[in-house]
Amino acid sequence: MTSGEFEGWSTLDKRTLAVTALTFAGAAVSAAIPVTVAIVGGGARFWVALAWVVAGGVVLVGGGVLMELFYWKGVRYRVTPDRLETAFTLIFRSRKSLQRERIRNVDLTANPVHRLLGVAVVTIGTGSHESGGQGRIKLNPVSRAEAERLRADLLRRAEIAETDEDAPLAELDRSWIRYAPMSFLTPALGLAAGGGLMQVSEWMGLQKGLIDWVIGLFRGIPLVVAILILLALAMVVGLVGALGLWVEMWWNYRLDREPGGTLRVRRGLFTTRSISIEERRLRGIDLVEPLGNRISGAARVDAIATGMRQSDDKDQTDYHTLLPATPVATANRIAAEVLREPISPTQAVRLTGHPRAARGRLLRWWAGSVVVLLAIFAILGFLLTDVLLVIGAALGVVLLPVSVLLALDAYRNLGHGITGRYLVGRHGTVRRSTFALERDGVIGWTVKQSVFQRRKGLLTVVATTAAGGGAYSVYDAGEEQGLLFAEESVPELLTPFLERV
Repeated sequence: MTSGEFEGWSTLDKRTLAVTALTFAGAAVSAAIPVTVAIVGGGARFWVALAWVVAGGVVLVGGGVLMELFYWKGVRYRVTPDRLETAFTLIFRSRKSLQRERIRNVDLTANPVHRLLGVAVVTIGTGSHESGGQGRIKLNPVSRAEAERLRADLLRRAEIAETDEDAPLAELDRSWIRYAPMSFLTPALGLAAGGGLMQVSEWMGLQKGLIDWVIGLFRGIPLVVAILILLALAMVVGLVGALGLWVEMWWNYRLDREPGGTLRVRRGLFTTRSISIEERRLRGIDLVEPLGNRISGAARVDAIATGMRQSDDKDQTDYHTLLPATPVATANRIAAEVLREPISPTQAVRLTGHPRAARGRLLRWWAGSVVVLLAIFAILGFLLTDVLLVIGAALGVVLLPVSVLLALDAYRNLGHGITGRYLVGRHGTVRRSTFALERDGVIGWTVKQSVFQRRKGLLTVVATTAAGGGAYSVYDAGEEQGLLFAEESVPELLTPFLERV
């Protein structure tokens, strides 16, 4: 690095070393207990095992801090009138920059260690999907004050002010927590906890003893009853887990409209998140009603906007969610306020239903899926054990009528319509989605028709847009019905490809 080459550039906050030390120390302590038990179980003395574990922890923490020190010394960043630039200048050199006019989101995240030390992670993105993260820069970490300054500066909010005194669009209502257990996440967490317990017991060499203990506990109880009891226990654990996860994600939730035209979502108990969406890039909303929430009369609101940051495998944060599951009336009210409409488009229009042929298609699809599953159980039962035949028969008694009910519900949920500036579509049963998309935001139409749809006179029209998921579908509409809807929604876009009869 030449002298003065990086004059005026900023460095990351030096407290990153303490963050790394505490993080690695926590990981070392978490791993120490099962490792110590495993070593002692192998015949070693406790003090010898402890010495090895402590030495390993020191190496882990020390190595992590040393690597972070090299990273901290090598990273520089600066904000110019035209660009945000970063550089790494240790051992090898690399530079990266984003044009400020292309920056679409500046998100702030702080886990408990960050909050303890007064720092935050700033993720700046263009909303594009280049490979290798070329459309994103992460500054990990900077001081909390610097993070707020960068957010205001990069989103061109020179006039931004603290909005705590202004009325927010929405704030946390603790009664919303009642919708947290009404999710497929509840049984998933319960089953995952049971699987995790079995895995840990295997690591510690106690799995056989655990299984014998459970068998002894249910001795004399019919197998079916024992299974039902275990499933009930898993559901209780899943319920507690779902409640805890909801509190962690949505505590201190607040949705603000800031000066300059930015929607800002702030939430989180231990890990805090601040997500910004420019209103001029908002193209609509998606009212999402998973089956459990719909039964309890709740829905969440997702933003349909251009340049939205997408979650990856390492980061499952829903950056597009504006409102968690709330009463449907509340969700529609917030959707209307977000869109600056007197009434939410999702409730301002009476949706047009789809032909009865769509109902038959859904019935065949749902019932056929169950029949395929039962056929697999039957084949395996004949080849392996009669127990699978009994399980398959029990599943058939339950799943066949359920599949019919879901198919009929999915048909009732099909619909589309136009209201003012928006086209509206609805579909789904396990996860019902009602989207309202700005007609001006549609850049193309895709018409899909499978062999089976063609035989029944059905088709699917897909509105292509640069916002949100990129495509929003109206499923199983009548041929003439779907094409006329697309033509009326965005005149002249599809007209040149239509043949008049």
